[in-house]
Amino acid sequence: MKDSPIIVGLDIGTTKITTVIGEVSDNGTVDIIGEGSVPSEGMKRGAVVNLERATHAIRQSVAAAERVSGVRVGSVYVTVAGNHAKAITSHGLAAIRRNQEINAGDVDRAIENARAVPLDPNLEIIHTLPQEYVVDGQEGIKSPVGMHGVRLEVDVHIVAGTAGPLLNLRRCVQEAGLRVEGFVLHSLASGLATLEAAEQAQTVIVVDMGGGTTDVGVFKRGNLAHSASIPIGGEHVTADLAQILKIPMEEAEDVKRRYGAALPELADQDVTLEITTASGSTHAITAFELSRIIKPRLSEIFSLIRDEIDHTLGPVELVAQGIVLTGGAAQLRGTPDLARDRFRLPVRVGQPRGIGGLTDIVSGPAHAASVGLVLYGIGEDGKVPASVFTEAPQPAAPVPPAVPVPDAAAGTGVAPVVVSPPPPAPAPKKDGVSLVDRLRNMFKDWM
Repeated sequence: MKDSPIIVGLDIGTTKITTVIGEVSDNGTVDIIGEGSVPSEGMKRGAVVNLERATHAIRQSVAAAERVSGVRVGSVYVTVAGNHAKAITSHGLAAIRRNQEINAGDVDRAIENARAVPLDPNLEIIHTLPQEYVVDGQEGIKSPVGMHGVRLEVDVHIVAGTAGPLLNLRRCVQEAGLRVEGFVLHSLASGLATLEAAEQAQTVIVVDMGGGTTDVGVFKRGNLAHSASIPIGGEHVTADLAQILKIPMEEAEDVKRRYGAALPELADQDVTLEITTASGSTHAITAFELSRIIKPRLSEIFSLIRDEIDHTLGPVELVAQGIVLTGGAAQLRGTPDLARDRFRLPVRVGQPRGIGGLTDIVSGPAHAASVGLVLYGIGEDGKVPASVFTEAPQPAAPVPPAVPVPDAAAGTGVAPVVVSPPPPAPAPKKDGVSLVDRLRNMFKDWM
């Protein structure tokens, strides 16, 4: 951990930029003390397309978090979307002198040998993530230090980003007056924040459904073993609605969030919307018909994820024991049900765990990556006292109020006939496992 107990995560997405400020409190818990979310500008599919506008949005997000926390931000951890990141798994070997114990230097040699693979000069290594070690043919070893053997092997998952997009991200952050403490793969941050203790012993697929991309991380016994990115996200669902209903993107996003569902059978059968197009014409559409527009695009996303995993690792049903959905697009009603149908595996929506402070603000799946950045920053150097990682109590999620009925005359262009309030959000689960186990499992071999 750095000298300061303050760690800041900056999640720069296609539709939203979020800053989360975390603090290691005196009583040993990780408290979220600041949060600032603003609409994203100058970004497309996780890459900078307008430096000035992206920098302006970053400043706004950080300033909002600073106002809440009363803390001045100097450095940040920044997410990197997988669409301009490349990942390979490389094998490393180190010989050990006979009758000598394996030490940290031997482990470093094995990892460095794994890193010595030819990479495109246009790539910059972001992560070097050791998987399990093998000592003299014995597999499944998490930490070989202190063991005896003559041959140490390790498979390392190397994540590298394209230099151009990384330089543009770094420049935007620096122009906003901040220092980049480190880049973190989006799916890695999301998995770190949401994986439960029982999932540390399994193979779990984390699917982060963002606005412009869907990032995928396959975690095997707590280690990121495979990563990929699908260039489609929730914004594409919104674009489908805007195109078919002939309404602006802002109104289409509002309609999707209020009345949409991933499965038509889960849509409110009593809701009919009156849509006013840009030309002034009016037509009606039911929530059931609305969801029939939404389902194909989400099905496409899940099918592409399945194809990626099937092709790279094997049939998804044999590779993984479960799916964890995170990201803003995962909040759409029925999305876990559709994913369950497509993957034929248990599916749950992942929420940030093991934190205190502003949990009512950052407890949803949309904040998984930004909270994960804070946890990454805490655990990166492996020197945090164990008391820091005591699981913070998880408050029950409040019951949301009834959805207000928009006024068509107010210019929204959408007038519902009947509105049913959404069901209350489930309270986060408790498993009684300290956060130290999760962070230590992920970081003790990484650095």
